[in-house]
Amino acid sequence: MTTLLVIAKEPRPGRVKTRLTPPFTPRQAATLAEAALVDTLRAVAATPAARRVLVLDGAPGAWLPPGFDVVPQCAGGLDQRLAAAFAGCTGPALLIGMDTPQVTPALLTVDFADCDAWFGPAEDGGFWALGLAAPDPALLRGVPMSTPTTGAVQRDRLTAAGLRVRDLPRLRDVDTAADAEAVAASAPGGRFAAELGRLAAAAGDR
Repeated sequence: MTTLLVIAKEPRPGRVKTRLTPPFTPRQAATLAEAALVDTLRAVAATPAARRVLVLDGAPGAWLPPGFDVVPQCAGGLDQRLAAAFAGCTGPALLIGMDTPQVTPALLTVDFADCDAWFGPAEDGGFWALGLAAPDPALLRGVPMSTPTTGAVQRDRLTAAGLRVRDLPRLRDVDTAADAEAVAASAPGGRFAAELGRLAAAAGDR
């Protein structure tokens, strides 16, 4: 079975979802970040896995469900931190972030029987998921992160290494207020959608 990795930041005001400010305050942005993380962790918890790991920048809180090992993120750029997350795995592993609360257990249940890697492209040009049958940190180190071509460069890195790659559906990350509205609409039953609706209702009451 696959190890499932979630790389995340502790949802503290001013440290997460800063592109949501404005229109949201830093505290509201952190509330939305926590909701996105809760939805993500719930999906991971409901997915069959050999191990579930939260690779965390910060400290765990009441939002963390049981069944997860928590390991700290290493220092360095995002490519180094993703590489280190995979370095801690001894078998097949799938890594996702906390920016796609619409993710489901069905999306996360991957099979490496006929491929070496799974790649989940994001609408902003990045990627929301990366799975490796044989985790190799060198496949991530040096990939430029947070650019419109990050996903293309990362996928090319996989194919250049001779890996057989299968693609997951393209998903939208929550970065901006427009992203938040679109993602909430795609997963209306989640905590993220509920929190966004509550904030919108509170703003309408003013």
